[in-house]
Amino acid sequence: MDHEKFMRMAIALSNQNVQQGLGGPFGAVVVKDGEIVAQSANRVVPDNDPTAHAEVAAIRLACKALNTFDLSGCIIYASCEPCPMCLGAIYWARIDKIFYANTKDDAANIGFDDAFIYEELDCKMEDRKIQHEQLLRAEALEVFNAWDSSVNKKNY
Repeated sequence: MDHEKFMRMAIALSNQNVQQGLGGPFGAVVVKDGEIVAQSANRVVPDNDPTAHAEVAAIRLACKALNTFDLSGCIIYASCEPCPMCLGAIYWARIDKIFYANTKDDAANIGFDDAFIYEELDCKMEDRKIQHEQLLRAEALEVFNAWDSSVNKKNY
């Protein structure tokens, strides 16, 4: 498989985003069996969606194209090392391998610094910058129990 070809496509998507003024310099391509399944640049600004990073957008498109939420057997090519959210999405999608070009430090150097998220994850709930408060756990657990005993559930 020509990994450099697919990475160049991800980089080209990131460059196109910058040249067109559409948002951050990030692109991603999802490939399965040597064929492109989906590709996207960062969509945060045009979609007004803070979760529309290139990797997440490409994963969403790949899942639609393959009609599945399980992207096992796929590879993702990202123009930059995935942020914590994108990394989580990649794991949840069960993508087999990540290739990336720029590092998270490269991203931090141009204003895309995710270090604060990693730091927050290491904090106790009461020490986090966004206040957390648990509410109505018993009621919510009833729904979890219903899911757990459902014969119609589809595990993912």
